[in-house]
Amino acid sequence: MADTDEQALGERIREARKRVGLSQEDLGRAVGLERTVVNKIEAGVRKVTALELSDIAGAIGVRMSTFFEEPVPALVAHRSSQGLDTADSQIDALLAKLANEVEFVASLGVDELGLDAADTVPPAGITQPSTNAEAEALAVKARELMALSADEPIHRLSDRVARVGLMAFSRDVGKDTADAGTILLRRGGVSLVNSHMKVGRRRLALAHELGHYLIADAYTIDWRVAEHLDQAVPMESRLDRFARALLVPATAVTRQWHEKVARTGERTAAILLASEFRVDMATLATRLKELGLADSETVASVRKYRTTQADLVEMNLYVPLEELEGTSVPRPLALAVLRLVRDERISRERALDLLQGTFDETDLPLSRQRRPDEIWKFVS
Repeated sequence: MADTDEQALGERIREARKRVGLSQEDLGRAVGLERTVVNKIEAGVRKVTALELSDIAGAIGVRMSTFFEEPVPALVAHRSSQGLDTADSQIDALLAKLANEVEFVASLGVDELGLDAADTVPPAGITQPSTNAEAEALAVKARELMALSADEPIHRLSDRVARVGLMAFSRDVGKDTADAGTILLRRGGVSLVNSHMKVGRRRLALAHELGHYLIADAYTIDWRVAEHLDQAVPMESRLDRFARALLVPATAVTRQWHEKVARTGERTAAILLASEFRVDMATLATRLKELGLADSETVASVRKYRTTQADLVEMNLYVPLEELEGTSVPRPLALAVLRLVRDERISRERALDLLQGTFDETDLPLSRQRRPDEIWKFVS
Protein backbone atom coordinates (compact mmCIF):
# COMPACT_ATOMS: atom_id res chain seq x y z
CA MET A 1 0.00 0.00 0.00
CA ALA A 2 1.64 3.25 -1.09
CA ASP A 3 2.10 6.31 1.14
CA THR A 4 -0.61 8.84 0.36
CA ASP A 5 -0.67 12.47 1.53
CA GLU A 6 -3.87 14.23 2.55
CA GLN A 7 -4.27 16.09 -0.74
CA ALA A 8 -3.83 12.95 -2.86
CA LEU A 9 -6.20 11.04 -0.60
CA GLY A 10 -8.77 13.84 -0.88
CA GLU A 11 -8.54 13.83 -4.67
CA ARG A 12 -9.07 10.06 -4.79
CA ILE A 13 -12.12 10.36 -2.53
CA ARG A 14 -13.49 13.09 -4.80
CA GLU A 15 -12.92 11.05 -7.97
CA ALA A 16 -14.55 7.97 -6.43
CA ARG A 17 -17.54 10.01 -5.24
CA LYS A 18 -18.10 11.60 -8.64
CA ARG A 19 -17.86 8.24 -10.42
CA VAL A 20 -20.91 6.98 -8.55
CA GLY A 21 -22.82 10.23 -9.03
CA LEU A 22 -22.87 11.44 -5.41
CA SER A 23 -22.71 15.11 -4.49
CA GLN A 24 -20.67 16.25 -1.49
CA GLU A 25 -23.96 16.78 0.32
CA ASP A 26 -25.12 13.24 -0.54
CA LEU A 27 -21.87 11.74 0.74
CA GLY A 28 -21.92 13.87 3.88
CA ARG A 29 -25.47 12.81 4.65
CA ALA A 30 -24.56 9.13 4.16
CA VAL A 31 -21.63 9.27 6.57
CA GLY A 32 -22.87 11.88 9.04
CA LEU A 33 -20.61 14.78 8.03
CA GLU A 34 -21.42 18.33 6.96
CA ARG A 35 -20.96 19.12 3.28
CA THR A 36 -18.29 21.69 4.20
CA VAL A 37 -16.35 18.98 6.04
CA VAL A 38 -16.49 16.69 3.00
CA ASN A 39 -15.27 19.60 0.88
CA LYS A 40 -12.30 20.15 3.20
CA ILE A 41 -11.44 16.44 3.23
CA GLU A 42 -11.46 16.32 -0.57
CA ALA A 43 -9.32 19.48 -0.72
CA GLY A 44 -6.79 17.91 1.65
CA VAL A 45 -7.32 20.66 4.20
CA ARG A 46 -8.84 18.44 6.89
CA LYS A 47 -7.49 15.03 7.86
CA VAL A 48 -9.90 12.12 7.64
CA THR A 49 -9.99 9.54 10.42
CA ALA A 50 -9.80 5.81 9.71
CA LEU A 51 -13.41 5.37 10.84
CA GLU A 52 -14.60 8.22 8.59
CA LEU A 53 -12.65 6.80 5.65
CA SER A 54 -14.22 3.39 6.25
CA ASP A 55 -17.69 4.97 6.22
CA ILE A 56 -16.87 6.95 3.07
CA ALA A 57 -15.65 3.81 1.29
CA GLY A 58 -18.84 1.98 2.28
CA ALA A 59 -21.06 4.83 1.05
CA ILE A 60 -19.26 4.97 -2.30
CA GLY A 61 -19.11 1.18 -2.66
CA VAL A 62 -15.35 0.62 -2.80
CA ARG A 63 -12.75 -0.99 -0.54
CA MET A 64 -11.00 1.45 1.79
CA SER A 65 -7.61 0.24 0.49
CA THR A 66 -8.60 1.56 -2.96
CA PHE A 67 -7.82 5.07 -1.74
CA PHE A 68 -4.22 4.06 -1.02
CA GLU A 69 -3.40 1.92 -4.08
CA GLU A 70 -1.51 3.42 -6.98
CA PRO A 71 -4.05 3.65 -9.84
CA VAL A 72 -3.43 2.06 -13.23
CA PRO A 73 -1.38 4.52 -15.35
CA ALA A 74 -3.78 4.33 -18.30
CA LEU A 75 -6.64 5.15 -15.95
CA VAL A 76 -4.82 8.20 -14.58
CA ALA A 77 -4.11 9.45 -18.11
CA HIS A 78 -7.74 8.91 -19.16
CA ARG A 79 -9.15 10.80 -16.19
CA SER A 80 -6.65 13.61 -16.64
CA SER A 81 -7.65 14.00 -20.28
CA GLN A 82 -11.32 14.14 -19.32
CA GLY A 83 -10.87 16.54 -16.42
CA LEU A 84 -11.72 15.87 -12.79
CA ASP A 85 -15.17 17.39 -13.20
CA THR A 86 -16.14 14.77 -15.78
CA ALA A 87 -17.99 11.85 -14.21
CA ASP A 88 -17.25 8.42 -15.65
CA SER A 89 -19.95 6.53 -17.49
CA GLN A 90 -21.18 3.27 -15.96
CA ILE A 91 -18.89 1.18 -18.13
CA ASP A 92 -15.96 3.52 -17.36
CA ALA A 93 -16.45 3.01 -13.64
CA LEU A 94 -16.78 -0.76 -13.95
CA LEU A 95 -13.73 -1.00 -16.19
CA ALA A 96 -11.68 1.01 -13.71
CA LYS A 97 -12.79 -1.24 -10.84
CA LEU A 98 -11.99 -4.43 -12.74
CA ALA A 99 -8.57 -3.11 -13.77
CA ASN A 100 -7.73 -2.37 -10.14
CA GLU A 101 -8.92 -5.83 -9.07
CA VAL A 102 -6.75 -7.58 -11.67
CA GLU A 103 -3.77 -5.42 -10.68
CA PHE A 104 -4.35 -6.44 -7.04
CA VAL A 105 -4.29 -10.15 -7.91
CA ALA A 106 -1.24 -9.60 -10.13
CA SER A 107 0.57 -7.94 -7.22
CA LEU A 108 0.27 -11.21 -5.27
CA GLY A 109 2.34 -13.04 -7.88
CA VAL A 110 -0.05 -15.88 -8.71
CA ASP A 111 1.13 -17.88 -11.73
CA GLU A 112 -2.43 -18.88 -12.66
CA LEU A 113 -3.28 -15.30 -13.67
CA GLY A 114 -0.94 -15.61 -16.63
CA LEU A 115 -0.38 -11.93 -17.44
CA ASP A 116 3.14 -12.85 -18.53
CA ALA A 117 1.42 -13.96 -21.76
CA ALA A 118 1.33 -10.25 -22.62
CA ASP A 119 5.08 -10.43 -23.19
CA THR A 120 4.43 -12.20 -26.51
CA VAL A 121 2.83 -9.10 -28.03
CA PRO A 122 5.66 -6.49 -28.26
CA PRO A 123 8.04 -8.78 -30.22
CA ALA A 124 5.31 -9.20 -32.87
CA GLY A 125 5.95 -5.61 -34.01
CA ILE A 126 2.24 -4.75 -34.37
CA THR A 127 1.33 -1.30 -35.74
CA GLN A 128 -2.00 0.40 -36.31
CA PRO A 129 -3.68 -0.84 -39.51
CA SER A 130 -4.22 2.01 -41.97
CA THR A 131 -5.86 -0.07 -44.73
CA ASN A 132 -8.28 -2.97 -44.94
CA ALA A 133 -5.45 -5.20 -46.14
CA GLU A 134 -3.45 -4.34 -43.04
CA ALA A 135 -6.51 -5.08 -40.86
CA GLU A 136 -6.80 -8.51 -42.49
CA ALA A 137 -3.07 -9.11 -41.92
CA LEU A 138 -3.42 -8.11 -38.27
CA ALA A 139 -6.16 -10.72 -37.85
CA VAL A 140 -3.82 -13.38 -39.22
CA LYS A 141 -1.07 -12.24 -36.82
CA ALA A 142 -3.51 -12.27 -33.88
CA ARG A 143 -4.47 -15.85 -34.66
CA GLU A 144 -0.80 -16.84 -34.66
CA LEU A 145 -0.27 -15.19 -31.28
CA MET A 146 -3.30 -17.03 -29.84
CA ALA A 147 -2.07 -20.39 -31.22
CA LEU A 148 -4.93 -20.72 -33.72
CA SER A 149 -4.70 -22.07 -37.24
CA ALA A 150 -5.57 -19.77 -40.12
CA ASP A 151 -9.06 -21.25 -40.63
CA GLU A 152 -10.36 -22.75 -37.40
CA PRO A 153 -13.41 -21.28 -35.60
CA ILE A 154 -12.69 -19.56 -32.28
CA HIS A 155 -14.91 -21.43 -29.85
CA ARG A 156 -14.01 -19.62 -26.61
CA LEU A 157 -12.80 -16.18 -27.59
CA SER A 158 -12.46 -15.04 -23.97
CA ASP A 159 -10.06 -17.92 -23.28
CA ARG A 160 -8.06 -17.21 -26.42
CA VAL A 161 -7.51 -13.51 -25.75
CA ALA A 162 -6.14 -14.48 -22.34
CA ARG A 163 -3.31 -16.19 -24.23
CA VAL A 164 -1.99 -12.75 -25.13
CA GLY A 165 -2.59 -11.25 -21.68
CA LEU A 166 -6.07 -9.74 -22.15
CA MET A 167 -8.56 -10.46 -19.35
CA ALA A 168 -12.14 -10.38 -20.72
CA PHE A 169 -15.06 -9.69 -18.35
CA SER A 170 -18.75 -9.24 -19.12
CA ARG A 171 -21.53 -7.37 -17.35
CA ASP A 172 -25.03 -6.32 -18.40
CA VAL A 173 -24.86 -2.51 -18.33
CA GLY A 174 -28.02 -1.92 -20.35
CA LYS A 175 -28.88 -1.10 -23.94
CA ASP A 176 -28.17 2.63 -23.88
CA THR A 177 -24.49 2.46 -22.98
CA ALA A 178 -21.25 1.34 -24.62
CA ASP A 179 -20.67 -2.04 -26.23
CA ALA A 180 -17.28 -2.57 -24.60
CA GLY A 181 -14.14 -0.94 -23.24
CA THR A 182 -10.48 -1.78 -22.74
CA ILE A 183 -7.70 -0.53 -20.49
CA LEU A 184 -4.01 -1.41 -20.59
CA LEU A 185 -2.47 -2.52 -17.31
CA ARG A 186 1.16 -2.31 -16.31
CA ARG A 187 1.31 -5.77 -17.88
CA GLY A 188 -1.53 -7.07 -20.00
CA GLY A 189 -4.99 -5.54 -20.24
CA VAL A 190 -8.65 -5.75 -19.21
CA SER A 191 -11.71 -5.66 -21.45
CA LEU A 192 -15.33 -5.34 -20.36
CA VAL A 193 -18.10 -6.41 -22.75
CA ASN A 194 -21.70 -5.31 -22.33
CA SER A 195 -23.57 -8.60 -22.07
CA HIS A 196 -26.90 -6.90 -22.77
CA MET A 197 -26.14 -7.61 -26.43
CA LYS A 198 -26.73 -10.96 -28.12
CA VAL A 199 -23.85 -13.41 -28.21
CA GLY A 200 -22.79 -12.64 -31.80
CA ARG A 201 -22.38 -8.95 -31.04
CA ARG A 202 -20.64 -9.71 -27.75
CA ARG A 203 -18.02 -11.81 -29.51
CA LEU A 204 -17.60 -9.16 -32.20
CA ALA A 205 -17.16 -6.48 -29.54
CA LEU A 206 -14.48 -8.51 -27.75
CA ALA A 207 -12.67 -9.13 -31.04
CA HIS A 208 -12.72 -5.37 -31.64
CA GLU A 209 -11.31 -4.76 -28.13
CA LEU A 210 -8.54 -7.26 -28.85
CA GLY A 211 -7.60 -5.03 -31.77
CA HIS A 212 -7.33 -2.01 -29.46
CA TYR A 213 -5.22 -4.05 -27.06
CA LEU A 214 -2.83 -5.31 -29.72
CA ILE A 215 -2.15 -1.83 -31.10
CA ALA A 216 -1.67 -0.62 -27.49
CA ASP A 217 -4.53 1.86 -27.17
CA ALA A 218 -4.23 2.73 -23.48
CA TYR A 219 -7.93 3.36 -22.75
CA THR A 220 -10.92 2.96 -25.06
CA ILE A 221 -14.69 2.92 -24.67
CA ASP A 222 -16.51 1.72 -27.79
CA TRP A 223 -20.07 2.56 -28.80
CA ARG A 224 -21.84 0.64 -31.56
CA VAL A 225 -19.04 -1.62 -32.69
CA ALA A 226 -19.23 -2.49 -36.41
CA GLU A 227 -21.26 0.61 -37.28
CA HIS A 228 -18.33 2.93 -38.06
CA LEU A 229 -17.92 4.63 -41.41
CA ASP A 230 -14.47 4.96 -42.98
CA GLN A 231 -14.86 8.72 -43.35
CA ALA A 232 -16.02 9.27 -39.77
CA VAL A 233 -13.80 7.01 -37.66
CA PRO A 234 -11.19 5.39 -39.93
CA MET A 235 -9.27 3.55 -37.17
CA GLU A 236 -12.46 2.18 -35.61
CA SER A 237 -13.52 1.03 -39.07
CA ARG A 238 -10.18 -0.76 -39.53
CA LEU A 239 -10.63 -2.50 -36.17
CA ASP A 240 -14.18 -3.50 -37.14
CA ARG A 241 -12.66 -5.13 -40.22
CA PHE A 242 -10.01 -6.78 -38.04
CA ALA A 243 -12.70 -8.16 -35.72
CA ARG A 244 -14.69 -9.71 -38.57
CA ALA A 245 -11.54 -11.11 -40.16
CA LEU A 246 -10.49 -12.63 -36.85
CA LEU A 247 -13.83 -14.39 -36.30
CA VAL A 248 -14.54 -15.29 -39.95
CA PRO A 249 -11.18 -15.94 -41.66
CA ALA A 250 -11.06 -14.96 -45.33
CA THR A 251 -9.56 -18.25 -46.52
CA ALA A 252 -12.19 -20.34 -44.74
CA VAL A 253 -15.29 -18.43 -45.83
CA THR A 254 -13.98 -18.02 -49.38
CA ARG A 255 -13.48 -21.78 -49.67
CA GLN A 256 -16.76 -22.77 -48.04
CA TRP A 257 -19.37 -20.25 -49.15
CA HIS A 258 -19.88 -21.19 -52.81
CA GLU A 259 -19.43 -24.88 -52.01
CA LYS A 260 -22.16 -24.82 -49.35
CA VAL A 261 -24.52 -22.70 -51.48
CA ALA A 262 -24.19 -25.16 -54.38
CA ARG A 263 -24.86 -28.11 -52.08
CA THR A 264 -27.51 -26.82 -49.66
CA GLY A 265 -28.83 -23.49 -50.94
CA GLU A 266 -28.15 -19.93 -49.81
CA ARG A 267 -30.11 -19.84 -46.54
CA THR A 268 -28.78 -23.16 -45.22
CA ALA A 269 -25.25 -22.21 -46.23
CA ALA A 270 -25.52 -18.96 -44.27
CA ILE A 271 -26.90 -20.72 -41.18
CA LEU A 272 -24.18 -23.37 -41.29
CA LEU A 273 -21.36 -20.82 -41.62
CA ALA A 274 -22.74 -18.48 -38.95
CA SER A 275 -23.12 -21.43 -36.58
CA GLU A 276 -19.65 -22.80 -37.31
CA PHE A 277 -17.88 -19.48 -36.72
CA ARG A 278 -20.35 -18.30 -34.03
CA VAL A 279 -21.20 -14.94 -35.52
CA ASP A 280 -24.51 -13.22 -36.17
CA MET A 281 -26.00 -12.90 -39.65
CA ALA A 282 -25.14 -9.21 -39.91
CA THR A 283 -21.46 -9.99 -39.39
CA LEU A 284 -21.53 -12.83 -41.91
CA ALA A 285 -23.36 -10.70 -44.47
CA THR A 286 -20.82 -7.89 -44.13
CA ARG A 287 -17.98 -10.40 -44.44
CA LEU A 288 -19.44 -11.85 -47.66
CA LYS A 289 -19.76 -8.34 -49.07
CA GLU A 290 -16.25 -7.14 -48.18
CA LEU A 291 -14.68 -10.30 -49.61
CA GLY A 292 -16.68 -9.98 -52.83
CA LEU A 293 -18.37 -13.36 -52.33
CA ALA A 294 -21.97 -12.19 -52.75
CA ASP A 295 -23.89 -9.48 -54.56
CA SER A 296 -25.93 -6.82 -52.77
CA GLU A 297 -29.18 -8.79 -53.08
CA THR A 298 -27.65 -11.90 -51.49
CA VAL A 299 -26.02 -9.83 -48.75
CA ALA A 300 -29.39 -8.25 -47.91
CA SER A 301 -31.02 -11.70 -47.77
CA VAL A 302 -28.32 -13.16 -45.51
CA ARG A 303 -28.69 -10.22 -43.14
CA LYS A 304 -32.42 -11.06 -42.71
CA TYR A 305 -32.02 -14.81 -42.14
CA ARG A 306 -32.77 -16.15 -38.66
CA THR A 307 -31.85 -19.55 -37.23
CA THR A 308 -34.96 -21.32 -35.92
CA GLN A 309 -35.41 -24.21 -33.51
CA ALA A 310 -36.28 -26.38 -36.50
CA ASP A 311 -32.93 -25.49 -38.10
CA LEU A 312 -31.08 -26.53 -34.94
CA VAL A 313 -32.74 -29.94 -35.02
CA GLU A 314 -32.77 -30.62 -38.76
CA MET A 315 -29.19 -29.42 -39.36
CA ASN A 316 -27.93 -31.04 -36.14
CA LEU A 317 -26.29 -27.77 -35.09
CA TYR A 318 -24.18 -27.64 -31.97
CA VAL A 319 -25.41 -24.98 -29.54
CA PRO A 320 -22.63 -24.10 -27.07
CA LEU A 321 -23.04 -22.34 -23.75
CA GLU A 322 -23.44 -18.65 -24.42
CA GLU A 323 -20.12 -16.87 -24.13
CA LEU A 324 -19.78 -13.65 -22.12
CA GLU A 325 -23.34 -14.04 -20.83
CA GLY A 326 -24.53 -12.01 -17.85
CA THR A 327 -21.67 -11.39 -15.44
CA SER A 328 -18.56 -13.40 -16.24
CA VAL A 329 -14.91 -13.33 -15.23
CA PRO A 330 -11.93 -14.62 -17.22
CA ARG A 331 -10.92 -18.17 -16.41
CA PRO A 332 -7.31 -17.24 -15.47
CA LEU A 333 -8.56 -14.76 -12.86
CA ALA A 334 -10.91 -17.37 -11.37
CA LEU A 335 -8.04 -19.87 -11.20
CA ALA A 336 -5.78 -17.30 -9.55
CA VAL A 337 -8.39 -16.36 -6.94
CA LEU A 338 -9.07 -20.02 -6.12
CA ARG A 339 -5.33 -20.55 -5.64
CA LEU A 340 -5.18 -17.58 -3.27
CA VAL A 341 -8.09 -19.00 -1.26
CA ARG A 342 -6.44 -22.44 -1.02
CA ASP A 343 -3.18 -20.85 0.11
CA GLU A 344 -5.12 -18.69 2.62
CA ARG A 345 -3.61 -15.51 1.21
CA ILE A 346 -6.96 -13.73 0.87
CA SER A 347 -10.21 -14.07 2.79
CA ARG A 348 -13.16 -15.92 1.36
CA GLU A 349 -15.12 -12.65 1.40
CA ARG A 350 -12.43 -10.94 -0.67
CA ALA A 351 -12.41 -13.88 -3.08
CA LEU A 352 -16.16 -13.62 -3.66
CA ASP A 353 -15.75 -9.90 -4.33
CA LEU A 354 -12.96 -10.54 -6.86
CA LEU A 355 -15.11 -13.17 -8.58
CA GLN A 356 -17.85 -10.55 -9.13
CA GLY A 357 -20.64 -12.66 -7.66
CA THR A 358 -20.14 -15.54 -10.12
CA PHE A 359 -19.28 -17.90 -7.22
CA ASP A 360 -21.16 -18.64 -4.01
CA GLU A 361 -19.51 -19.31 -0.65
CA THR A 362 -20.13 -23.05 -1.17
CA ASP A 363 -18.31 -22.94 -4.53
CA LEU A 364 -15.01 -21.96 -2.91
CA PRO A 365 -12.45 -24.58 -1.83
CA LEU A 366 -12.76 -25.74 1.76
CA SER A 367 -10.25 -24.28 4.18
CA ARG A 368 -7.36 -26.64 4.86
CA GLN A 369 -7.36 -28.25 8.29
CA ARG A 370 -4.19 -27.28 10.16
CA ARG A 371 -2.09 -29.78 12.11
CA PRO A 372 -1.52 -28.95 15.80
CA ASP A 373 2.17 -28.20 15.21
CA GLU A 374 1.26 -25.71 12.45
CA ILE A 375 -0.99 -23.80 14.84
CA TRP A 376 1.85 -23.47 17.37
CA LYS A 377 4.17 -22.21 14.63
CA PHE A 378 1.54 -19.72 13.56
CA VAL A 379 1.12 -18.19 17.04
CA SER A 380 4.79 -18.31 18.08
